[in-house]
Amino acid sequence: MHTTEFVYDGPVSESYNEVRLRPLHDEKQSCLSFRLTTTPGSRGTAYRDSHGNWVNQFNVLAEHRHLKVEAESVVLAHESPDAPPHSTPLSKFDSRRDQLDEEYFDFIAPTAYVPHLAALREIIQAAEAASDGTVAGFAHAASDMIHRRFRYVKGATHVHSSIEDSLSIGAGVCQDFAHLLLGVARMRGFPGRYVSGYLVPGDAVSPDSKQESVIGGYASHAWAEVLMPESGWVAFDPTLGKPVGLRHIRIAYGRDYGDVAPVRGVYKGHAGQRLSVDVRVRPELDDAGRERLSETSAPPVAAAVLERPQQPPQQQQQQQQ
Repeated sequence: MHTTEFVYDGPVSESYNEVRLRPLHDEKQSCLSFRLTTTPGSRGTAYRDSHGNWVNQFNVLAEHRHLKVEAESVVLAHESPDAPPHSTPLSKFDSRRDQLDEEYFDFIAPTAYVPHLAALREIIQAAEAASDGTVAGFAHAASDMIHRRFRYVKGATHVHSSIEDSLSIGAGVCQDFAHLLLGVARMRGFPGRYVSGYLVPGDAVSPDSKQESVIGGYASHAWAEVLMPESGWVAFDPTLGKPVGLRHIRIAYGRDYGDVAPVRGVYKGHAGQRLSVDVRVRPELDDAGRERLSETSAPPVAAAVLERPQQPPQQQQQQQQ
């Protein structure tokens, strides 16, 4: 369950919103059910964007002082095949960069959140030196390096922060860590894409602890994928510094956070707003109280509540922690 709630300090109207909260349905995971409800009630539409993500749109035209958006999903996670034992050498990859630049331009070009900065070159050189000389080795080394060098600090950045902010303070949240890895990969010539999703609490395998917080205390999460010539898109989580697996539930892909914001909207009025988000995620439990990560069919039920800083008036958007 993903609940987003806006409380306004005065009447607002003509609220136009879009959300990307419906989990992806593909060979890696199955979205068995999805339900979106709003208070006040609204009639919405849905479509697939250019990256294949589900987008739900709804409008609340009458005056209101409160808006709640609730998305409930049931997801079946699938075991992924093992990565190929051999990876493309960097020298061989460099010989075909022109072809990739044309085919995957959107995932290599700089963006507002992920500009190509000279400060990234030191990380690129260090990651290449620490790698085994292959594309996969470089991506792993870069992800590990970002995990070690940058501190996870809730509130260190804001929803509009670019990697320049994280580089200057040496800290950030998962949104920033994913952007940093994308910046390093893209400047080295590798296509990279941002992944928005959820992370099932890592310590929930204990029957005595059904509800555990994830890093930062929230289940909303973000990571990155880098294109490998021999195996397609491969996921890396520089925030956790651990492999991406069944606990990572994917919601949307994009060039950066700007393409996949979970909730985004505008409204008419001069009132300020307070934004809160409640995310509840857990695997299904069997009769003995053990988790069944790859056969989950129960609604998510573990909780994490957070308060976000107020966004600029007439805009509403949330950051991924």
